[in-house]
Amino acid sequence: MAQNPSAKSVPRPPTLAERHSGIPERLASIAQEAKEKLYSKKTLPESVPRLREVPRLPPDTTRESFDRAIVELRDSLGAENVVLNDKPLEDGWYIEHPNTHDAFHIVDQEELVCSAVVYPESTAEVQSIVKWANKHMIPIYPISMGRNVGYGGSAPRVPGSVVIDLGKRMNKILKIDAENASCVVEPGVSYFALYEEIQRRKLPLWIDTPDLGGGSVLGNATDRGVGYTPYGDHFANHCGMEVVLPNGELLRTGMGAMPGKNGADNPTWQSFQPAYGPYSDGIFSQSNFGIVCQMGFWLMPETGHQSYMITFPHDNDFANIVEIIRPLAQQRILGNIPQLRHVIQELSVTGLPKSHWFPGPGRVPRDVVRKHASSLPCGDCAWVFYGTQYGDPASIKTQLDMIKSAFSKIHGSRFFLPSDLPPDHYIHSRAAVCSGVPVLRELDWLNWVPNAAHLFFSPITPTRGEDAKIVHDINVRLHKKYGFDLFPTLCVAGREMHYIANIIYDRSSQDEKRRATALMRDLITEAAKEGYGEYRTHLLFADQVAGTYNWNNNALMRFNETLKDALDPNGILAPGRNGIWPKNFRGKGWQLMGAEVENAVGGGAITPKL
Repeated sequence: MAQNPSAKSVPRPPTLAERHSGIPERLASIAQEAKEKLYSKKTLPESVPRLREVPRLPPDTTRESFDRAIVELRDSLGAENVVLNDKPLEDGWYIEHPNTHDAFHIVDQEELVCSAVVYPESTAEVQSIVKWANKHMIPIYPISMGRNVGYGGSAPRVPGSVVIDLGKRMNKILKIDAENASCVVEPGVSYFALYEEIQRRKLPLWIDTPDLGGGSVLGNATDRGVGYTPYGDHFANHCGMEVVLPNGELLRTGMGAMPGKNGADNPTWQSFQPAYGPYSDGIFSQSNFGIVCQMGFWLMPETGHQSYMITFPHDNDFANIVEIIRPLAQQRILGNIPQLRHVIQELSVTGLPKSHWFPGPGRVPRDVVRKHASSLPCGDCAWVFYGTQYGDPASIKTQLDMIKSAFSKIHGSRFFLPSDLPPDHYIHSRAAVCSGVPVLRELDWLNWVPNAAHLFFSPITPTRGEDAKIVHDINVRLHKKYGFDLFPTLCVAGREMHYIANIIYDRSSQDEKRRATALMRDLITEAAKEGYGEYRTHLLFADQVAGTYNWNNNALMRFNETLKDALDPNGILAPGRNGIWPKNFRGKGWQLMGAEVENAVGGGAITPKL
């Protein structure tokens, strides 16, 4: 097996000035260090010979008809903008990720691959691609930037689909309205790019960013991702969309449906979300009902802020912590969407591998975690709470006094400000993210195992200790059963919590992949039995998760299928995304409801035998 390259041989990551998906110059050295760390633990080769047909054909398509269709598409868009997926597959890493497959592949690397990648430059070109797909009955799979890591990346659910990479050439910040505190962006605008442009213009505005800043602002919102300022619900803070429907028609939602004066955009398009009539924006999130080519967002006026950390000594403090958070969040005393993490993540975010802390096989024992935590700034604790307050110094002090008083009810809790902790401590990264500054620090936990990849298990619970404990106990038991360390992060609001368990596995190990897949499948099943469902999942588990939302004889899925069939009668747009299959795919074995994913690890196929 090929060995990892030396640190000196690792090429530097591209910057924003060189590539739309690059990093700001201010983070160049940090990105280089992160890349070298990841590559130093890599044992997989950059690529291996492909064993299947190249390029992979779409379903029910002959080689001759596919070749003719590609010639036609190249004539329309330019040969350089239609690229066949016939090269070796390289997983890359976060900054230099593939758009041909899932870099964190669970099943065989060649299984979830596209036949070609197309790069439109405009909404009009997206329309022409959609019309081409309908003409040739070839499925298409749009991506914004392809950094949906942990959920499937750039991989199309139907192998052989043509990926529409919207990011490479549609990466313009179309508008920033300082007075309205809003912007309009195309799919290829990353959090890095939007932040840097606002800084360049010296505007007193914040963006809201997830833990990593390289993803698409538009793409994350359409997948209902979250951040950590008061504007942390990204879809709730969008305002207005331009959408290409599956028949190639163009739609603007909200106030954008009313033409502005003399052909200009409606001046209230980024000011008011619903407009008149049914509020349609929601059907274009986590769906395959249209391709969002522009989206407006509200930006947060800059303000004073203070981040902090609170530690709690015992594992069984968990339910009490949640009970204390709920009224603080409901009364808007908590300033942001805080995180509650288990202390094992204080070890992982150092960037040091699991073997540094525990050289033995299997999970890191709890007593070993406690021992190492006692030598870290957090001390010997079980849970770590990261929060941020906003406003003027006097209001922040009042808020913090109330928060300290509430959490002091848990004996042994300790309060820290960033100034109390070393410069390299994780709190400084959280402080940046919680003040709208995109960072790279979250890459460090990928050093936990060699060739690290991950899956997210992401159920929603009410913000109640008893509910949170049920889901947490399921995670504890099943992670132990399948031999994985449990990394829980809870993003807590006043009425609901995102419980996000990060399953980290070595993608060179078929055994770890099978166990991770079985763990994921059992987590979905057992949480659903208790009434808790995921808000987002990996594309290979979409059918299973969608199947858990089956109240009243699957009324929700029947409704989604009715919309799908009306909007996309040819079934060409992202079939199977989030479990929504068009009529020409239904009943033909495409759904993955049982152990099909687990059984496909190591070279098996997930596609039906047609």
